[in-house]
Amino acid sequence: MTKETYTDTINWDEYWEGADESRREDTSPSEDLVLKPLVEFINTKLSEHPDAYADVGCGPGDLVFEVAERYSDTTAVGYDSAEAVLVENRGHAREAGLNAEFNQAVLPTFDPEQQFDIVSCLFTLCYVRDIERALVNLYDAVKSGGYLVIHYHNRFAQAHYSSIAESPSEYLDEDAVWNPETFAERFKLVIQGRNLLSYERIHEILGTWPQSLFSVVDEAGRYPAHRYEPLVYVPK
Repeated sequence: MTKETYTDTINWDEYWEGADESRREDTSPSEDLVLKPLVEFINTKLSEHPDAYADVGCGPGDLVFEVAERYSDTTAVGYDSAEAVLVENRGHAREAGLNAEFNQAVLPTFDPEQQFDIVSCLFTLCYVRDIERALVNLYDAVKSGGYLVIHYHNRFAQAHYSSIAESPSEYLDEDAVWNPETFAERFKLVIQGRNLLSYERIHEILGTWPQSLFSVVDEAGRYPAHRYEPLVYVPK
């Protein structure tokens, strides 16, 4: 897959090059916030294990590894823009003997050579300016009868992030995941309202209404920022 570079996003190659374990942990909101809900969603919506699963913007690959460990017959594929993190993920998969692949892709471009029962894109769309094109390409990669699972920022997130950007030191202490000095630049597309989504806009783009993942997940609780950053699935 040909790599493209988009200036509106973080330089993820630079971010991941030589990253230590603490950085990998700090960039793993999927593991902390959505891993349990996603697994419960898969078990609830699919009568059998998925034949194929993809996570786009996979970072350290927590969801891909979890799916590969739980469903040994599933082909689990992680996509990310940064070759450095993909190389580490491939090594981990080999060492663990997991049926997991890691390939390079940079949203909004996404044109894999296969379709998947479930495609997830979590904590990633906030860095993509052309969010409509990204959504269409992600949805195109879902099999008929499958699901697109996404996390996105809405107008409440825009207001909240704008407040943080105005006074980052008031919100972000030394233990915060985000660097207060780079917060405004990192989330400028959200703050500027360039790539906000809503149920209505997703429906306009894809022609199908999204639904809250937590409407079908009973045991896993919602993460605190769900009102600002919904987690939804779009059936196909």
